[in-house]
Amino acid sequence: MTIDQLCEYRCQVNLNLYDSPNCTRLATQAASGRHLRVSSMYDTALQVCLCEDDYTAWLAIEDKSKIEQAKTPYQAIALSRAEIQNRLHKVIAFTLAAMQQPNYYLWGGTLGPNYDCSGLMQAAFASVGIWLPRDSYQQEAFVETRNFASLQPGDLIFFGVNDRTTHVGLYLGEGRYIHSSGKEQGRNGIGIDCLSQQGDSISQSYYEQLRSCGRVVASYQPLS
Repeated sequence: MTIDQLCEYRCQVNLNLYDSPNCTRLATQAASGRHLRVSSMYDTALQVCLCEDDYTAWLAIEDKSKIEQAKTPYQAIALSRAEIQNRLHKVIAFTLAAMQQPNYYLWGGTLGPNYDCSGLMQAAFASVGIWLPRDSYQQEAFVETRNFASLQPGDLIFFGVNDRTTHVGLYLGEGRYIHSSGKEQGRNGIGIDCLSQQGDSISQSYYEQLRSCGRVVASYQPLS
């Protein structure tokens, strides 16, 4: 298959994308149907940019046969605040359904059943046509900042250490949030915790790293 860097491509199947041309460490995953552009080509991999969120990663060269030239380019859809608000209950439902499946925390995971924290958020919102940036620090910059007293179900909650955002969860209401957390500090998968120092050791650990919260008021619009 000849790759034309001027063309836009479409994933024919779910694909793993990596953080370097060595293709040893997962960066993200692209669901079947997602669009991408190829920015450079190496012997082992193609550097690609996903059209929906402008995320750059590497596709293993043996997987290039699993993308096809897109018949039409990706077109982002702008959504109003009201349209987004009306879809939040389905976003929450997606995460709760994902929690019911056997799962574990997968760094770079955006496809079920195994997610990382920001991958679960991106997948949940994308399931209803709302696109978020890929990583938790990007999601924090993207949302409309709120204060914790005004949290509403569907808001995002961010955690971090040393002034750096490292984790994200989805607020469910009544002081609870759902997130995919790793095995070192969290639950090695999707679980529900409370925003309180009175919770179990995992809730307490994340509460100590509480950083900010925000509301999704737009769907991501690609830069190019």
